[in-house]
Amino acid sequence: VQLVESGGGSVQTGGSLRLSCTDSEYILSGYTMAWFRQAPGQEREGIAAINDEGITSYADSVRGRFTISQDNANDTLYLQMNSLKPEDTAMYYCAADSFGLSGGGLGSTGDYNLWGQGTQVTVSS
Repeated sequence: VQLVESGGGSVQTGGSLRLSCTDSEYILSGYTMAWFRQAPGQEREGIAAINDEGITSYADSVRGRFTISQDNANDTLYLQMNSLKPEDTAMYYCAADSFGLSGGGLGSTGDYNLWGQGTQVTVSS
């Protein structure tokens, strides 16, 4: 299974971006899917997840600004990011939990076994 992210770029504070994640084997609707991010020198953190029932979970740092969703017909995972801040600057990754370790919630990095290569998001002040 190959996950591929797209949609990253450079924006100014307050701007918006929408990230997309596609997969090669049509798994998105069956697993808990999540977005993680990693800034230079920092640990990778989970920011949003959606399980196979469509229930979403968010980290406090992005709740109210970011929205995770998925289009099962097109097998695509999205992350709509609004009101972006410089501290949102990071490499963003989509991930899949094929073993159910996250329990349907955001979980932790180790709960996810399938990862994309990442897409860079840079927010300037």
